Amino acid sequence: MKYLNKILVISTALLTVNACTNYVDFEPSETHEIVAGVYFQSKGDYEAILTGCYDPLQWLYLNTLIGDIATGNSLCGGESATDVIGLQQIDDYTHNPNNDNLTSIWQWCYEGVNRVNYLEENKAKLDFEGKDAIYGQAYFLRAYYYFELVKFFGDVPLFTERRLDGTDSGTLQRTSKEEVYAQIENDLLEAVNSLPTTQNQAGRINKYAAQALLGKVYLFQDKFQEAASMLQNVIGVYSLVPDYESQFLKSGENGPESVFEIQYSNESEWYDWGCPTCGEGNFGIIHNGPRAYSGPQFASGWSFNVPTAALYNSFDEGDTRRDASILNIVAFSEETGASYAEGYEHTGYFNRKYIPRAGESGAQTELNYLTNYRAIRYADVLLMAAEANARGNINEDLARQYLNQVRERAFGNSDHNISSSGTALVQAIWAERNLELSMEGHHFFDLVRTGQAATEIEGFVSGKHDVFPVPQREIDISGLTQNPQY
Repeated sequence: MKYLNKILVISTALLTVNACTNYVDFEPSETHEIVAGVYFQSKGDYEAILTGCYDPLQWLYLNTLIGDIATGNSLCGGESATDVIGLQQIDDYTHNPNNDNLTSIWQWCYEGVNRVNYLEENKAKLDFEGKDAIYGQAYFLRAYYYFELVKFFGDVPLFTERRLDGTDSGTLQRTSKEEVYAQIENDLLEAVNSLPTTQNQAGRINKYAAQALLGKVYLFQDKFQEAASMLQNVIGVYSLVPDYESQFLKSGENGPESVFEIQYSNESEWYDWGCPTCGEGNFGIIHNGPRAYSGPQFASGWSFNVPTAALYNSFDEGDTRRDASILNIVAFSEETGASYAEGYEHTGYFNRKYIPRAGESGAQTELNYLTNYRAIRYADVLLMAAEANARGNINEDLARQYLNQVRERAFGNSDHNISSSGTALVQAIWAERNLELSMEGHHFFDLVRTGQAATEIEGFVSGKHDVFPVPQREIDISGLTQNPQY
């Protein structure tokens, strides 16, 4: 489905700044209060606001880029060492609280929270058929935004009953991540209990997506029994597509492996470089392409997030995921005659999963790619279930079964199946996650939650880099405390 930005006028309560410059601290808007006073008179009003709650999902491209740039999977790249300096700093582990990219993540996730809370404020105004399902979707979305916030920043301000207004400035406090996780779990349990198993529109949250995200939330807290039980509900509902690469093509969107997919469109007429995320297109895609590209299949990009040779070489011979995940531009150019310009930190590789593809953008090429983001794939569910069963000493046979389902799809046979147990099995599952999900934005958070980051990431300091710094703007305005060593 398309997430309608026009809903912004109503759903972003108390904003007086540019609609795409959204902060946790707000100023009261008399105009907004007049609109809100006459709204929520029909089911359609609630549905429209719900659509606005989905909208910030489209803005979170930085979350995905950072998930690999902050690891050895990829380098920042770009045009030069100062091109998008916030990402360069994260790549080099020199980032600090004055980082525009981290500030954007904070702002955009809280914008999503605030929109859901607008629905929460007005929940009692009207009863109608299907209301529980609307709120189930909203609670999933709030859980998703808070999950991103707690992954990036740890303890964060938690508010659920209402939107923030001008009186909240300077009064916010950080809530422990344990309490934030508890709220995330509560929201997802509400979603599981109220959502249908299927939706009639692509991109809408269903019960299985809520169960998958809840299982992931449990896994991030080492709640292995709960994770295994919750993820088991999703096992068998979806299936692995036979051709790994096909699911990342336009024809493979919302396919049998897609549990939760963020929708984009290239039909938006909005293109404004003052707010590149305000349209319906996927702004993240342009970052991943070769510079000055000329040739078949692909299109030019900005050469960010370039995979490393170490990642490319980590795939075993015969693993079909290597060339489906990573474009070897040298080999491809020799084969097809394509040309390109080398960018900063050029490795010879590009993110093929989320690369600009010819003919898939709209009016303003850079801003309007239609590529959906596969936020939760069935292979991810299988590997999370495998990890929960193995680390929780629940069922190693089941863990190997789920792990080997993923490997058999990758190699086309069972010759590479894993038979290990104990610590070796857990290590194999962790390694498989990076092979299966490489360049999809998960790796940094997997390394942190499993305690591997300090040994796997150059420059990573335990006790500091487990989370990112709270944006300095929030420190200055709201008086929040900063994360250690920043």
